[in-house]
Amino acid sequence: MSTYECEKCGMAVNASCAKCDTPLINDKLLLDNGKEVQISKCPNEHGKIKSPLCCGQDMTCQI
Repeated sequence: MSTYECEKCGMAVNASCAKCDTPLINDKLLLDNGKEVQISKCPNEHGKIKSPLCCGQDMTCQI
């Protein structure tokens, strides 16, 4: 399961798909400009999300 954690305060969240209740898996999205963005996606093709925010910054997740 994707667990995002705030590097500032330590807050952590687990992510799962609301449509099928399946834990999201970690992945990377390659942008047109060549940069990679960390995402979590539903293994059942229900969609994907970018990392959530906490303390004004992106929360991180181990890939």
